[in-house]
Amino acid sequence: FPRSLRRATMHIIGTAGHVDHGKSTLIAALTGTNPDRLKEEIAREMTIDLGFASMALPGGETIGIIDVPGHRDFVGNMLSGIGGIDAVLLVIAANEGVSAQTREHLAILDLLEIRRGLVVLTKCDLIQDPEWLELVSLEAQELLEGTSLENAPILRVSAQTGEGLQELTLKLQDLLAEIPSKRDLNRPRLPVDRVFSLSGFGTVVTGTLLDGSFTLGEEVVCLPSGKTGRIRGLQNHNRKLQKVTAGYRTAINLNNLSKEEIKRGNVICRPDTYAVSTRLDASIRLLRDAVTEVKHNVSLKLFAGASETLARVRLLGTETLAPGQEGFVQLELAEPMVVIRGDHYVLRLPSPAATIGGGVILDSHPKRHRRFDAATLARLDQLRGGKQADLVMQTLNLLTICDLTVLSAQASLSLTEVEKQLSDLENAGEVILLSRHTNPTKTQVISSQNWQTLRARVLSILTEFHQKFPLKAGITREQLRPGLKLNPDQFDLVMERLKQQGDLLERGTLVWAAGHAITLTPQQEAQASALLERFQQSPYSPPDASSAETELGRDLLEGLIASERLVRVSDAVLFTPSAVDAMKTWAREAIQANGSVSLAQFRDHFKTSRKYAAAFLEYLDAIGYTLRKEDVRVLRTTNS
Repeated sequence: FPRSLRRATMHIIGTAGHVDHGKSTLIAALTGTNPDRLKEEIAREMTIDLGFASMALPGGETIGIIDVPGHRDFVGNMLSGIGGIDAVLLVIAANEGVSAQTREHLAILDLLEIRRGLVVLTKCDLIQDPEWLELVSLEAQELLEGTSLENAPILRVSAQTGEGLQELTLKLQDLLAEIPSKRDLNRPRLPVDRVFSLSGFGTVVTGTLLDGSFTLGEEVVCLPSGKTGRIRGLQNHNRKLQKVTAGYRTAINLNNLSKEEIKRGNVICRPDTYAVSTRLDASIRLLRDAVTEVKHNVSLKLFAGASETLARVRLLGTETLAPGQEGFVQLELAEPMVVIRGDHYVLRLPSPAATIGGGVILDSHPKRHRRFDAATLARLDQLRGGKQADLVMQTLNLLTICDLTVLSAQASLSLTEVEKQLSDLENAGEVILLSRHTNPTKTQVISSQNWQTLRARVLSILTEFHQKFPLKAGITREQLRPGLKLNPDQFDLVMERLKQQGDLLERGTLVWAAGHAITLTPQQEAQASALLERFQQSPYSPPDASSAETELGRDLLEGLIASERLVRVSDAVLFTPSAVDAMKTWAREAIQANGSVSLAQFRDHFKTSRKYAAAFLEYLDAIGYTLRKEDVRVLRTTNS
């Protein structure tokens, strides 16, 4: 890596404007660095790809500068670098005035909602007529009206004579001082705008870190490929760092990832923090002077971050959008990309190339919608409003159950913001906290709307099961869980809350609705009565389970067991509840009187066979009532 700088970058500014209006020359005059780095750029004296430089402001801050090409053939390159900037220098040559790419670049800045910038009239040394400069200034002012840069200061400079450069530097410092700190959701994401290899170092990627931080040595993943690597080196404008934070212009030297495995538009992030998107919900706004309307299912070029792909535009709620109109779209991507809610995007015609509109990503992993569904349109409108409580509720309704870490990431809100909103929403009865973990990020939460839906689903499954199998006590937990599409931890939390509410009962692995009761038909009751009579006649040597099942059938026998008219003590042995109580009471009293009881003593007292005596004593061991010691049983300490 080349020489180091004194301080790391805190803010990033970008250039914009028509080709040959002096953007690169201005940056060279401000920084002493020519941002044109390619041989072809130097030979043609025209910026083709992104250029980079840095400068120290009078207050001591070092800022990064991204210089973009101004030719219409390279707007795609311009878009790959402009998304992560804090402010822009919109450059207009004083001798030419507003030109075609001035207008398109400003339209792009407006679509990206870049609200901080300066308009720089360059080449003022070529103009001798003050009135001409006034006319160009007025033209620029009119151009800005109604855009995100409306009321931006207009400065006059000359890179050749140095006129106005000091004032520009001071204005830029004042402008950047107004910018709040970058939000940090602890989910580092670096859209790659350049990838190359250096002898002795290997693969290097550059970009603007949009969130979180990277630390030397940590594992990262390149998306959408999913290939992993490790950070071998970190730099910010040639200054080696141990850690880099959000907003920094960053170079990462990567192990285990080759130059050929990464391309512009890929994203470097931590494993398991982002998922690639193939479909997006978004707001859309067409430029007032867009060259065409947009029809449903048209294919356009989509630019987001440093990524570019074709996207099929599914218009929602309308068949066409005319220039100047706004609406909602679902974008089907030809290639996967990494974006999150709140990211801006730009749409361009593939041919003839022209910027026609853009908007904001509202959902990066939506389901496919019916185009004219009123509920979908209302939800998207709420998301566009961006109120934090609405964002939390929308995200919760989409995720069913989630912990606060996932909720924070999906809603693009900090954990502090999420916790505050959840407190208010819980008090209002809008959300339910299924668990309160000592680590707040692990707390599981569900919206009240989703809870009612989930509760109804559980009770529906149980009701259907009871109707289909009226003689069974209940459904097993493992039979119930797949129908709810919950992971084991979430399922346990739901079951616990439903039990607390009195909606269901549970014993062992069986679950049943609280109101469920096993009822026999008159015919079944007659069959059962005959068998139960023989159990009463010989309570300690009753019919075994096999003969009982042959006589009644499996379902009816299971019904008698489920309704507790018989007790299964082993696979082969059944007793009536009264017999179980009598044998259990005698065993306790005998042990208390003699210190223990043997199988032979138990058998002889109840005049039964070894088979029944052994089965019952093993049953007492299994339920934790007795403890076997060699050939005798004693009471467990909790029952003594």
